[in-house]
Amino acid sequence: MGTLICQACNKIIDHFEDEKVSVLYSSCTNCHKEQIEKENE
Repeated sequence: MGTLICQACNKIIDHFEDEKVSVLYSSCTNCHKEQIEKENE
């Protein structure tokens, strides 16, 4: 079982099937939208 965690807010985004227990970091939709808005300013 693997877990996707938002690297900005540390909330769990999703779980996925995997042979090992693993943690992957990404950006959730809320944090990703905020990041895009900041870049566009």
